[in-house]
Amino acid sequence: MHESWKPFLKSEFNKPYFKELSEFLHAEYEAKTIFPPKAQVFRAFSTDLNEVKVVILGQDPYHTPGVADGLAFSISAKNNYMPPSLINIYKEIDSDLGKHANKSGDLSSWQKQGVLLLNNVLTVEAHKAGSHRGKGWEDFTEAVIKYLNQEKENLVFILWGRDARNKKKLIDTKKHLVLESAHPSPLSAYNGFFGSKPFSKANEYLEEHGKSLIFW
Repeated sequence: MHESWKPFLKSEFNKPYFKELSEFLHAEYEAKTIFPPKAQVFRAFSTDLNEVKVVILGQDPYHTPGVADGLAFSISAKNNYMPPSLINIYKEIDSDLGKHANKSGDLSSWQKQGVLLLNNVLTVEAHKAGSHRGKGWEDFTEAVIKYLNQEKENLVFILWGRDARNKKKLIDTKKHLVLESAHPSPLSAYNGFFGSKPFSKANEYLEEHGKSLIFW
């Protein structure tokens, strides 16, 4: 985790809900196959808070073994499996910005440019999508969004899917830009994700506010 997040995270980790969540996760990691690996659960928070310009909020990590890497929608560059949601994200980038050469699936280059890649729920049991919903992660990510809304100016929040869009109410839309659509999953991408142009809209807003653009 980056130093810039430590005061916020320390405060959350001491709250009763998080202590219950920690106990649940300890038992889950001991007894089951859980993703991402323990060491990568908070990888999103290795993004320097002072550099955050864009927040992408998804649902929960990939539940296929060996895929989730702790950054929402990202996979290890060594992985040979390309998740359908990520394929659709690249399709939208191609449509929105023109053909893009880098389609490795490793989105750490976005993180290095100030994109916080956060899931609504940070862990999942193998092969069981949504298995860690309702265990406390939603409270944690709600606190993250509230903190970013309060502490930062002119962020772009990209909310993909119902769970992410439910957090729109936490964001001051006079202070930040909110871009929301269906999730890029094949089950919902044609219900408003394709054609939503979040990448160009985000860069237009960043440019308007004197911030460097993201090379998607």
